[in-house]
Order: sequence, then C-alpha cells, then structure tokens
Amino acid sequence: MKKVQAGDHVIIEYEGMLEDDVIVESSSDNGPCEFEVGAGFMPPGFEKALIGMVEGEEKSVILPPAEAFGYKDNKLLHTVRRDVFGKNIEPKPGMVLGMSLENEGKNEKIPALVTAVNGEDVTIDFNHPLAGKTISYKLTLKAINKK
Repeated sequence: MKKVQAGDHVIIEYEGMLEDDVIVESSSDNGPCEFEVGAGFMPPGFEKALIGMVEGEEKSVILPPAEAFGYKDNKLLHTVRRDVFGKNIEPKPGMVLGMSLENEGKNEKIPALVTAVNGEDVTIDFNHPLAGKTISYKLTLKAINKK
C-alpha cells in the first residue's frame, strides 16, 4: 500500500476543534481538501501527521500552537486612525476587515480583527484567528496522488 510522503498530493477530509470541542474548521464546509504535503499549505503539524498514512486511514492528532497556527505575535497588533477605513465603515471590536498591505512589492488583502476602538484610534490584530490555540484534528486520507 502507498504511504504518504512529502511531495505527494493528497485529498483529505478533516475537522479541527479547540480544547472545548468547538469546531473551528472543517472540510465538510467546502468538500475534501487537496494539497501537496510539505508545501506549507497546511500547518506544519497537520502535514507531519499525514506522513505515513495510507488511503482510507483515519487519525486524530492534537497540535500545540507551535505546530498549528503559531503563537500570538504582539508585533502584529497595530493602532491606526479611524479614517483609514473610510466613511462607510464604522469599526467595532470583533469585526473582521479585509486590509490591503504591501508585501515584497505586492498588495495583498489579509483579514484583520478589530480588537479595540478608542475615539479616533482603532486597534487591529493581524494574527491568524487560531494563533495561540491548541487544535485537535480528525484526519481522513481519501487519496494519494504521486506527482
């Protein structure tokens, strides 16, 4: 039987839960996920857990923050002036906004969580929403496609 190796393209179904059993992501939302193992598409511990699996195998893994979405980085918290959002957006704590940032000469749109609004100052968090969290995954390997 074929076993998953780095560089293989796999099709998986998965469900990710926090420690309180709240489901935070699932392939049932968009169908099975296909990607190249080791390409960095999924968190490192997630990809590592797939190595050695065979088609049809199911596995459960618990990933600490370092193996999942990393730890919160305070450098990714920024305070900006309210007028950055224009006149049509009234930022409120808990809102997720699409922000355009320049990265290596390219404009990229990334989500930012509004964490506080103090007068004209708005604090936004560019950390991944699951940063700092331990995540339990249930994985089902549907197929291995060698490239």
